[in-house]
Amino acid sequence: MGLFKKISPFEKKDLFIAWISLTIAFTIALFANGGLVSLISQMVGGNFSGFSGQRLLIAFASSLIIVGLSFVLHELAHKYSAIRYGYWAEFRKSNPMLVISLCLAVLLGVVFAAPGATVINTAGRQMTKKENGIISILGPITNLILLVVFGAIMILGISLGGGEILTGGIAFTFTGAGFLFYLGYSGWLVNAMFAFFNMLPVGPLDGKKVLAWNPLAFLVVIAIAVFLLYVPFDPNLMMNIIGFFIPAA
Repeated sequence: MGLFKKISPFEKKDLFIAWISLTIAFTIALFANGGLVSLISQMVGGNFSGFSGQRLLIAFASSLIIVGLSFVLHELAHKYSAIRYGYWAEFRKSNPMLVISLCLAVLLGVVFAAPGATVINTAGRQMTKKENGIISILGPITNLILLVVFGAIMILGISLGGGEILTGGIAFTFTGAGFLFYLGYSGWLVNAMFAFFNMLPVGPLDGKKVLAWNPLAFLVVIAIAVFLLYVPFDPNLMMNIIGFFIPAA
């Protein structure tokens, strides 16, 4: 049975709905930093510069690609690793969590990226801590790998003159190179956030299961996620990293 044949029509529907919902949430968060509250504050303060259709389109296209890879591959990493252990697993969306994600994005520009979870059917077998830990850690590790990919895309965009990282944020051109820069930079942020958020050792998140299995593995992965999440907020550190690949950056 091929890999894609192991994704049922019901699971495909849930993945698609969650993908589109998170895409909308991230589009709002990227386009209007701070959400509706921030936009109203700008209007009241007279600092609102209006909407940019080009920027909105870039934010949506970037979010569609980033979420399609970051979220879907994260969940599929859980699914196929569980299948390797002889279990059956499928993603199931959570309508309440989808609504919360959209509301937080609209109001505050914050994305609560927990639209559901991969449910594992053990068929009566007792899953070991090691199995549960490995299945859980592969999701955040997938995001860290994707972060490297998006980082390379960002560096390519910079090398082509598409954008730059400034003390107060980023600047990019409305060109193909600018889109690559924006896509890579946003993909770095989103994947670092996914990895960190999912490694928190609370509730049903991956971190709690990883910590129960292997505290050292937990500490290594969450430390890497924290560092990579911090990097974009320190322009000097980010430029030093980019400068390693582009000496003239």
